[in-house]
Amino acid sequence: MTKTYRAVLVGTGSICDAHLRAVEATEGRVELVAAVDLDAERVNAFCARTGVPHAYTDFDKMLQEIGPDIALIATPPGSHTAMSIAAMEVGAWVLCEKPLCGSLAEMDRIREVEQRTGCYTACVFQMRFASSNVHLKRLADSGQLGRPLVGVCNTMWYRDDAYYAVPWRGKWNTELGGPTMGLGIHAMDHFLDIMGDWEEVRATAATLDRDVEVEDVSMALVRFSNGAMASIVNSALSPRQETYLRLDYQRATVELTHLYGYTRDNWKLTLAPPAQDDALQQAWQSFPTDVGSTHGAQLNEFVRNMDRGECPRSSGADARRTIELLTAIYKSAITAQPVLRGTIEPGDPYYSNLHGGGVPDIRSPHNKA
Repeated sequence: MTKTYRAVLVGTGSICDAHLRAVEATEGRVELVAAVDLDAERVNAFCARTGVPHAYTDFDKMLQEIGPDIALIATPPGSHTAMSIAAMEVGAWVLCEKPLCGSLAEMDRIREVEQRTGCYTACVFQMRFASSNVHLKRLADSGQLGRPLVGVCNTMWYRDDAYYAVPWRGKWNTELGGPTMGLGIHAMDHFLDIMGDWEEVRATAATLDRDVEVEDVSMALVRFSNGAMASIVNSALSPRQETYLRLDYQRATVELTHLYGYTRDNWKLTLAPPAQDDALQQAWQSFPTDVGSTHGAQLNEFVRNMDRGECPRSSGADARRTIELLTAIYKSAITAQPVLRGTIEPGDPYYSNLHGGGVPDIRSPHNKA
């Protein structure tokens, strides 16, 4: 008999409906039994609308009274680490919205609690979990595409002044970073999931137009362990919005163009000249049943991980690889020096703080009063 896991939703803001759909996608494996929000009116309205039986405004009280199996955390970024740890301490597994934490030091605190409690905290990185992405990875891992050589990872989004008017946004201490940490993290994690381990980053970042502490654009050049090289752009300034991945293998180019989610129809394959590789074309077209890049796809795999008592993807060392890349982008951009993987260790100011402490002066001269 399969177990039904009792879940709580922490935060009932704009992303809450994605979590509702994810719970529904488990077809009874997960039951949402409570919701928490500091705004009593909002959480009560949410519970009334959805039929969730218990509404709380006190997170710790909810943990003690409900004792959930799963905590779905959808609060502002600055609260993620403490809430994830508190939930694991009472025996819950955690699926937390990005960014999972604000530094490698916080990531390592989460990992220590995972090891001690036997529970896990996974970051919501739903771009990994589409069936079409699994299909691509199988082709790549089997060698049918040849070696990866060149990559492009662009998150070209647009966030206006009204977006940054929310009090916690645009500040290092509460949003934890700009589009590198808060927007492009999804595509970069997806990119790493396909490309594998990275070795070196050279980056730049600036606040070109928005009245915020954090960057509004960053660019990075990345060298991977497999020898491939890639460029990454994260922007909050791009009116024509697009999320774009390009992977140039020896035998083909694979492209993915979307905005906030994708299915197999968003992918494109271009064979290397003379473009007569019928076997590769046929293998590419043999997609499995299409499951998009949804919260539900990730939650279903998360439930299977719980059934088996195994570490989920996008937790532990897997999540740390992504957080380390983002930290390296910030350190390289602020110090104007390349950063090698594994060199940001305890004692390095960037280990404890994405921006190295203080508020770095990255505002463009054209964006200063």
